[in-house]
Amino acid sequence: MEKWITRGASAIVAAGSTAMFWTFGVFLAVPWHESRMLALNAVELQVLGIPLIGGLLVAWGALHILALADRTANPALYRSLCIALVIGSLLAVYGGMSWSSARLA
Repeated sequence: MEKWITRGASAIVAAGSTAMFWTFGVFLAVPWHESRMLALNAVELQVLGIPLIGGLLVAWGALHILALADRTANPALYRSLCIALVIGSLLAVYGGMSWSSARLA
């Protein structure tokens, strides 16, 4: 399989994981804003847990698809893309929180 096809599929899956992390950030903003992160009820834990776990699993899948093309052939590129995915995921959570917090005020 051509490496660019594998990289493209990995990019599409990584975009999906970023969307899941953004959704997690949107739902995280309300309890964070109210300073009650340690007092979440069961429904709030589910609402937070589903996009978080889904985003982690989809990101894991994206890295495994990317590993098919680049882990052994170009380890420096693979490492760089892994770091970029982690940074992008954290920025997506922050972006979701910012978007939701702007609507709370």
